[in-house]
Amino acid sequence: MWNDAFPSFLIGLREGLEAGLIVSILVATLVRADAKSRLPQVWTGVLAAAALAMSFGAVLTFTAATMSATAQETFGGTLSVVAVAFVTAMVFWMRRSARSLSGEIKEKVTGALAMGAGMLVVTSFLAVGREGLETALFLWTTAQAARESAGPMTGAGIGLVIAAGLCWGLYRRVLKINLTKFFTATGAVLIVIAAGVLGYGLRDLQEGGVLPGKSAYAVDLAQSIDPSAWYSTLVQGVFNLTPTMTWLQVIAYAAYLAVVMTLFVRGVRAPAAPPAPPAEGKSADETVVVRARRPVWVLPVAVVAVPVAGAAGLVAFGTSKSAGAQTVAVSQQECGKGFAAPRTGRQTFQMHNTGDKAAEVYLVDPATNAVYGEIEGLAPGTTRDLVATVAGGSYAWRCVPLGGKAVTSAPVHVTGSGAAKPVAPVSEGDLAAPLDAYKKYVGQGLTRLVAQTKKLSDDIEGGHLDAARDDWLTAHRTYASLGAAYGTFQDFDNKIDGRTAGLPGGVNDKAFTGFHRIEYGLWHGQSAHTLTAPAARLAADTAGLQKAFPTQDFAPGDLPLRTHEILENTLQFELTGDADQGSGTSLATADANLSGTRELLGVLRPLLAARDPQLLTRADGDIARLQGLLDAAHDKQRWTPVGKLDTTVRQRLNGATGQLLEDLAPVPDFLEIRKSA
Repeated sequence: MWNDAFPSFLIGLREGLEAGLIVSILVATLVRADAKSRLPQVWTGVLAAAALAMSFGAVLTFTAATMSATAQETFGGTLSVVAVAFVTAMVFWMRRSARSLSGEIKEKVTGALAMGAGMLVVTSFLAVGREGLETALFLWTTAQAARESAGPMTGAGIGLVIAAGLCWGLYRRVLKINLTKFFTATGAVLIVIAAGVLGYGLRDLQEGGVLPGKSAYAVDLAQSIDPSAWYSTLVQGVFNLTPTMTWLQVIAYAAYLAVVMTLFVRGVRAPAAPPAPPAEGKSADETVVVRARRPVWVLPVAVVAVPVAGAAGLVAFGTSKSAGAQTVAVSQQECGKGFAAPRTGRQTFQMHNTGDKAAEVYLVDPATNAVYGEIEGLAPGTTRDLVATVAGGSYAWRCVPLGGKAVTSAPVHVTGSGAAKPVAPVSEGDLAAPLDAYKKYVGQGLTRLVAQTKKLSDDIEGGHLDAARDDWLTAHRTYASLGAAYGTFQDFDNKIDGRTAGLPGGVNDKAFTGFHRIEYGLWHGQSAHTLTAPAARLAADTAGLQKAFPTQDFAPGDLPLRTHEILENTLQFELTGDADQGSGTSLATADANLSGTRELLGVLRPLLAARDPQLLTRADGDIARLQGLLDAAHDKQRWTPVGKLDTTVRQRLNGATGQLLEDLAPVPDFLEIRKSA
């Protein structure tokens, strides 16, 4: 978040200071001219400019949200290039005008005073409005580049607040700042940031199909650089440089930086021209204009309301388009009624259940049953939006009422191109073979686990605590590798691997049993006599689990879910050290969790390969990287405790695990059991 905040902080500070200086000069000029009564007109123009900027930002956000994915890339890329042009022009203008800014504005104010209230409002509006529009556009593009708005908005807010404080201090003559040096320094930094925004914008245009070469990579360091490391996020957040960049991005970045920075530096070194003397103009006494009096609130309200109303009108107009989307009936008798061939791109369909039963609704390819979009649990008499990307091909609606048979509408054919990727449906039968294979794996693991916990119990009973510590780690790693089956273990999991969370007595609570209870005792100096009973109970519980497992309900749909959930627990408990009770072997548990995830992906691999082979490629790379980091954290049986890891190593572990989780997140959606077939 904070890495993404810096560019916006700088633009907020700089643009805020520019606008604030303009307002300060306007106010000071009026005060010195003994025209304080005209100050409300200045504030009216300033408020109107602020409203225009916020409305412009709202329109940009709404417009992008209603576009298809490809159109969003094109829209965002175009605006990024436009934003770079504005920022570049702003940097050079302020470098040239910083010294003469006060004189120019005073000249305009003097002329506006002679022309009446309306002209003073327009003068302040135009003076501040340009800064506001530039700020809104640049903030929007930086938020798009960051893929989140919290950081950029926070940075911009801090910059604007500091700018307001500086302007107040300058107005009160408390501060003395060399504005030429200030705008020169910030201008140089903004040029570097703008170069990154340009590269990001061109990449968007490549993704949108406007520019060629989206697969021609000049730099591809994704496999050797941790994208979640602090230095990666810092460079990407501030400079928009990513581990993977195309030739177009690299050439444009270097060319822009070389040309613009050279011109900027030359301009800084050149002697500044003296400010032009103020133009001669008529005094206010030379022109007398008689105006009808109006309520003082009319002009401020009208000027501020106009841009807001314009933005609201655009949003409302866009919403009406969405409301005009196709309404499609859902029931056993009317499935697909009202469906006509849609346009290509991202489309919204209003699905209305006209039947008397809840239903699942699917937009499918009638030839392959592949799913483009779905709604689950559409209640009778209700309407919900289904959003799907449509490309050239055949489409049909499939309605599956609760307890009823699937009904399919007549297909329609859509002409055109595009990239719509349907998901091939998965049935319980498709998951039967992977489930059997995984059950076999778990069964073999439980056999080993029973023997290992029996040895652990025997060693503790015999007083061989050093051997028991090795036995404990071996057995616990075996149990941790069975993570995908935890949901079927029911009460056994809490007995075998429960933690102290929620127990009133903590480690001394009688309900604290299993591996972590024995871990606490072995690494906190408890005697063999004290640990004999907990160890015997652990051995009995694992034997009970082995006996009960073949009869446990292991739903096929659980397998895809577990690919993600195993490592979620790893990130929450093992990589934070929260589950450690003294052994310092949380990374050994994480290693066993990774082995379990690898085994689960192995049995699901044929199904995933048929749906998204690139997902498997990414996941395999993530697993290899995480495995390498874990391997480096231990020497034979000695594992580095999480709390003693180097900060950089710990960040890499968290980053690698988080990246793997992100890449595995689509697995449950790809392999969800659907009734569309």
